[in-house]
This record gives sequence, structure tokens and C-alpha cells, in this order.
Amino acid sequence: MPDSKPEITPSPPKRTTRGILGGMRIRKKLIVLHTAFSMSLGVVLLIAIRPAMSKVILGAEQDLSEQLMTMMLESPHGATPQSPIVNAIIHDPDLAQITIADESNRDFTDAIANIARQSPDTNIDLPSDGYAGGIVHWVSATDTFVIVRARSERARKTIQLVYTLVIATLLAGYALVAAALELFVLPEHVYRPLSEILKADHAVRENDRAHEIIPSEVIPADEIGSIMSSRNDSINALRAKEKDLAGALDRLEHTAADLHKKNHLLETARKNLEGADRLASLGMMSAGIAHELNTPLAVVKGLVEKLATDQSLSPPEIALLARVVGRLEKLSDGLLDFARVRPPMSADAHIHTLAEDATTLVTLDRQLKQHEIQIINTIDPDMVIACDPDRLVQVFVNLLRNAVDSLINSKRANGEIFLSAEYETREGTPWVSIRVVDNGPGIDSDLIDRLFEPFVSTRLDSRGTGLGLAVTNGIVREHGGILIATNISGDDANRGAVFEVLLPKRAITPDALPNPETTT
Repeated sequence: MPDSKPEITPSPPKRTTRGILGGMRIRKKLIVLHTAFSMSLGVVLLIAIRPAMSKVILGAEQDLSEQLMTMMLESPHGATPQSPIVNAIIHDPDLAQITIADESNRDFTDAIANIARQSPDTNIDLPSDGYAGGIVHWVSATDTFVIVRARSERARKTIQLVYTLVIATLLAGYALVAAALELFVLPEHVYRPLSEILKADHAVRENDRAHEIIPSEVIPADEIGSIMSSRNDSINALRAKEKDLAGALDRLEHTAADLHKKNHLLETARKNLEGADRLASLGMMSAGIAHELNTPLAVVKGLVEKLATDQSLSPPEIALLARVVGRLEKLSDGLLDFARVRPPMSADAHIHTLAEDATTLVTLDRQLKQHEIQIINTIDPDMVIACDPDRLVQVFVNLLRNAVDSLINSKRANGEIFLSAEYETREGTPWVSIRVVDNGPGIDSDLIDRLFEPFVSTRLDSRGTGLGLAVTNGIVREHGGILIATNISGDDANRGAVFEVLLPKRAITPDALPNPETTT
């Protein structure tokens, strides 16, 4: 008999078996179940027909005993040991057993004895005693019982043949059913569908998309076919989801690439804005710087002319010349540091000194004395922060210029700008809080939410570019900080604007601290 079991036998993970048949394959399960069913059916059948077969044997033996009893009673000697029939049977017990008994040696019950006495001319049936069934006859003249038991070997052999035929029929039926299952049912309706499922699952594991779907022509119209169709639907749905996911991932990848490109463009634009803002600032500062340089240059020119004429200078004149030259150097270095574009750096610097440098630049640019505006620096001279000094000076310049322009445009008399700084802890993190506060009209509520966007300005005139605060916010973010703009609480006339720069406090190396007296 050919073996039609599936050839693909993958090694699945450990399974949980339930019951005796849990770990068997389908063929073994069917053999065990069919054998158990056939044996149970045979036992039940044999048990069911046994009483009927026993009754047939008993009836045959009682009929045979009836015939022997009739022959004995009709013989001249009757049912006595002198009767030839009785004598022959006694000497040949294989034929039958004849017993003449009285009340003392009878082997049947009192009920049968009473029935026999009440019917003296009737033969009473006796059950089998292990040898054979029989009958009993009461002889009233001698008050004895004649017991005849005749064993019917033919009946017993016939019944044995019936048992044999029943067992043979069961075995033949078992063989026919097993052959039908193995040849016609299981290969086509069980083994082949399972083999197709295993092949398709193997294709799924090997990512063979061409063979992962079970062909519709091999799907039977039964429960296994329903499972196969459901599996195909699940695979198709899974592939559709994968396709949608791949499309979503592709769109996400394109979006991420586009976002990266836009971020790069924004970063480039921000850097360009910083340079543009510096150029605009330098242009606006040029007139003020020229005015500031005229006086020191005039002093230097006069002293140089005297030196050329007299060939000497007095000590006070030499000291004056040194101070003037130092002033010119300070102005020149401050301007170069402000205009220079270079990669971000980190160095320990005094916040007070940086604020003073920014104040000097703004003073040159805006000519604060003409507008009666004062910049008051209350920052502790010993307070130090790790930063890029040049870029932080630019932050102060932009914030101070913004405050100065607000005061100038509002035409407020006695304008004041306060610079302060302090250490503080927020949510367990140490920060340096630097505040630039003015007593101007404050920030318009319609602009405060987008104040740090490029080209947003509250002073759209020839002196405003709308870029200063955007650049300032970018520099603060480069330092890992936050720039916050608010108004002072109060009435509209005296509320003022507050710009707070929060910078993370980093470890400070004493050797890296510049000398406040030599810092420009």
C-alpha cells in the first residue's frame, strides 16, 4: 500500500499535547481509533448475542432430552436401570446423563420439584448444570425423579461457527474500512490538502510569493477546504497590509528626506540671516563709530604733530595718548569680534564684561545720550558662564538695540534698560538667568507669540530688519538655552518688556577664566 503522507515535515516549536493521541500523526490516530472502535463493536456484539446463542443450545439439549425421556417411558422396563436405553446411557456418559433421584439426592430446586409433582405427566425443563440442559419427570408410583440431560454437540459446534463468522465479519469490515480510508479517503481528502498547506506555509517562510497561496483547484469542499480558503484570505489580507505599510513607510521616508532637506535649508537660511543681520548692524553702526573715532583721532593727530615738532611729549601727554590708543583698539576689536563669523566655541567668560562690550557697541550705534536713555548693568562682575563670548555679545547687542528702539519710538523720557543675572534651579537643573528689562511700552500681545520668527518686527522703519530676535533665538538655542519674552505686570503705560535668556550652567575651570581687567 503506497504511503500518501505529506513529504514536508517542518520542525515546529514545542507543542502542548493533550491526551494519549495528542502527539500522534493523523494516520496513527485513525488506526488507533478505528481498531479501538472495531474491537469495542466486536465485544459488544458478542456480549449481545451470547444470551440468544446460549438459549438456542439450551433449547436443543432440552429437546434431545425430551426425546430420550419419551423413549425410556415407552420402553417395557420404563425409566429404570434395567432399561436398555438407561443402561446404555449410563455406560456412555458422552451421549447423555440419566439420573433417578429422590428427595435426598436431587440437584434442582424445590420450586422445580413442586412443579414436577403438580404435573406428574409433564416433563419439566431444567437449566444447564455446566454439562448440558435437560428435563425432569416425576414418577408418582415410586416418588422418584427421573433426570435426563442430553449434550448437543452439533448445536454447540453450530454456535461456535456463528461466533467465528461474527469475528471474521468484524475483521473483514475493519480491513475494508481501513483500506477504503487509506486508498480513497485519506490521501485525497486529508493528506493532500495538508501537504498543500505545509508547502504553502514553507513558501511563506522562504518568502516565495509565487507559491504561498494554495491553488483553488486543490481546495476541497469540506472543513479542511474552509481552513485552506481562510488561510489564503489571511495571507492576501496580510500582503495587502504589508503593501499599505510599505507605501506608508515610503511616504514617511520621502517626508523625512524632505524634512531633512528643509531643516538644512532653514539652518542655512538662519546662518545667512545671522550674517545679514551683522552686515545690517555694521551699516547702521558705521556712522556712530565714525563719530566716536573722530575725537580720539583728533587727539592722536595733535599729539603726533607735537611729537614731530618738539621731538618729545610730557608724561601727562604720553598717558593721554596711551588711553586714546587703548580706546581706539577697544572700539576696533569690539567691532571685529561682532562682525566675525566663525564656528561656535565654548570658553569661560564674565557675563558683566560681555554686557559692557554690547553696551559700548549699542551706544556707538544708537547715540543714547541724544535720547536720554541709560543702560544700567547690575550683573555681578564675578559671575562667569561657559559660552561663545562673541556670539553671546551679539545676543546682548540685539536685545539692547531692540529695547533702545522701543524706547526711542515710544518717545519715552528718561528711558532705562536694566541688565541683571542670577543663578537659579528649575526642575533640578542649574541655570543662569540673564534679564534685559526696559521701562518702555512693552510687547504687543498680537506679536508676542511669533516674536522670534524672521521678519517680525514692531518697528517697521528704516532702522528695523525684523531679523535680530530670530538670530538671537538661534544663538541661544545653539548654547542649549531658552529665550523668553514677557511684559512686566502693571498698567499699559508702565509695563515694559522683559527678555530672559536661560543658559545651562556648566562646570567652570579657574584657569580658563579671562582677566576681567584685560577682557575687551
